[in-house]
Amino acid sequence: MNRIWLFLLFFPLATNAQTTTMDWFAEARLGIFIHWGVYAVDGTSESWSFHNRETTYPQYMSQLQRFDASKYNPNIWADLIAESGARYAVLTTKHHDGVALWNTKQLTPSNQTGCWNPKKPLSMVHQSTAARDLVTPFVQAIRSKGIRFGAYYSLLDWSHGDYPGFLKDSTRYKVSNDSLRWSRFLKFMHAQVEELALTYQPDLFWFDGDWEHSEEEWQASAIKSICKKGNPQVLLNGRLKTYGDYDTPEQNMPVTRPASTHWELCLTTNNNWGYRPSDTSWKSPDEIIRIYTEVLGMGGNLLLDIGPRADGTIPEQQVEILKTLGRFNRKYAEAVYGTIEGLPEGHYHGSSVLSKDSTTLYLFVPSVKNHNGVGVSTIMLKGIRNKILRSEILGSTTPIALKTVGKISWSTVPGTIFMDVPLAGMDEHMTVLKLQLDGPLRLYRGKGGFAD
Repeated sequence: MNRIWLFLLFFPLATNAQTTTMDWFAEARLGIFIHWGVYAVDGTSESWSFHNRETTYPQYMSQLQRFDASKYNPNIWADLIAESGARYAVLTTKHHDGVALWNTKQLTPSNQTGCWNPKKPLSMVHQSTAARDLVTPFVQAIRSKGIRFGAYYSLLDWSHGDYPGFLKDSTRYKVSNDSLRWSRFLKFMHAQVEELALTYQPDLFWFDGDWEHSEEEWQASAIKSICKKGNPQVLLNGRLKTYGDYDTPEQNMPVTRPASTHWELCLTTNNNWGYRPSDTSWKSPDEIIRIYTEVLGMGGNLLLDIGPRADGTIPEQQVEILKTLGRFNRKYAEAVYGTIEGLPEGHYHGSSVLSKDSTTLYLFVPSVKNHNGVGVSTIMLKGIRNKILRSEILGSTTPIALKTVGKISWSTVPGTIFMDVPLAGMDEHMTVLKLQLDGPLRLYRGKGGFAD
């Protein structure tokens, strides 16, 4: 009966996923990353705190006995994610510490005795006070909202006795010198990936920890095949080496567009991934929206992270950030979803996107603070060969006047366009200008000489 129920729960969305490959990802624009694990109890660094000897492994694992998820309500999480405008969510099903959030059946040979019961799987179900599967209800909740599920999974496992070293200064065996031990670890790791693939049919797998071994040692080809067992159209992030479908730069905003056709920027809302009460360096809504629109302008997605507390509640600052993003996405949905990357560098001092047919140009205009609704913000646009049929603030019917300067009648070089946007009509965070062109975008990319 349980198998039938799981089939009915997950199959409809798996079928939907098969109708496309990268299309849904390219149009998603925003995803929510969720780092939740044992590390939330003491608010310590996820896995890295014991790996870097900031705390001991026994102290780190003692958090299992205080991780109760007593206020965990995945429906509240799903409501917030949906309100943000995100189209997918990625949950840390297992971080480098090896603690699974789902009911894994795989036993983890312990690297140290007495820290947890090695006769049972190293999971929240068997080793924590929460004593239950935390992934299944989350997947149910977000899919009921039409949000796609991404499974973060760490390839490496610093709790596994067969993994080569779990501290930064541990003596590590070479895979070539102990292939039997490494094959035991691979059997375990591949089996966990298969559990996730068959149970949840993720829309994407978000792998991590790849840096410690080559794709041949990970057997990345086999991992990809396993992932496709549950969903043949599943996407894989670029940390499965050359088997990934898209790049995922971390924290650092690209200055130039990543080379991959598809990409996402994974970004924290403060300076850390998981729950860290000591970290009060919250990014402001203005900062996040500025980064978000830059990413959109480069044709990428933003994967924005939240770190719930051990009881399952989400910090208020992160709730407000997601709600603010949601207000922006609802107000300017036309310029967010279904658009493509905008103008190349040099045409506009800001971010922009285009409609799929390139006949509508959307300019993101940052807010001007402390203006009391008085004055204008002057926008400059260069190298547009098209005639602009109409210009307006998106969502408003009031046209924005255009002034073209420097256009020589006998030259094919377009002039420079200036637009005065009334401050009284601007959004408090970011305004979007909509420019209707007379056809697909045509650009002048010369140096301004008469011969151009």
